[in-house]
Amino acid sequence: MHKEDESQNHYFTAHPKSKIKFGIIRVHLRGRPFEFLTASGVFSKRRVDLGTRLLVESMVLPEKGSVLDVGCGYGAVGIAAATFNPDLRVIMVDVNQRAVWLARQNIEINNVGNAEVRRGQLYEPIKDLKFNCVLSNPPVSAGMETAKAIIVEAPKHMTCKALFQMVVRSKIGGKRLRTLLESAFGNIEVLARKSGYRVFISENNKASS
Repeated sequence: MHKEDESQNHYFTAHPKSKIKFGIIRVHLRGRPFEFLTASGVFSKRRVDLGTRLLVESMVLPEKGSVLDVGCGYGAVGIAAATFNPDLRVIMVDVNQRAVWLARQNIEINNVGNAEVRRGQLYEPIKDLKFNCVLSNPPVSAGMETAKAIIVEAPKHMTCKALFQMVVRSKIGGKRLRTLLESAFGNIEVLARKSGYRVFISENNKASS
């Protein structure tokens, strides 16, 4: 966690109590320009953090179908995915009311027409849907149980052969999360690694029920 985020240990909460202070992030991801409205009370409000950047730069997206961004924050991962492949339907979810509002603003700011944001705890807002790809930069500061739930509950919301991709900080739960992924999916690979972060990728081989 960056020092700028140490006061945001509870950003994975429904109603952040911090006074709202807005900011703007302008960044290039995979060579494409993006602009994100951010605010206090959300993760990494001053810049696209290294883990998010690594996930965005390395993520494998389907040619068509739907993508889920779990714990979307202000929307960097989901909006990037929607921009890189306009044929996809992208749904972003977060429990943080402020993050959801920001993500919706950022969809408009970046002229993205194939993404939406839903508010709720993890998979609850999309409980009846299945996805071809699930992405997450998990809110580890909210506790390892939250990251565990993102992994363990993922397969039931994925189509057969769908890809699950998660960025982790190697020294903060990296080994445990890798073990959980191997248990949940039966397979795991390291898609990318940089600056103490790794992006894990697993394929769902269970038939969709």
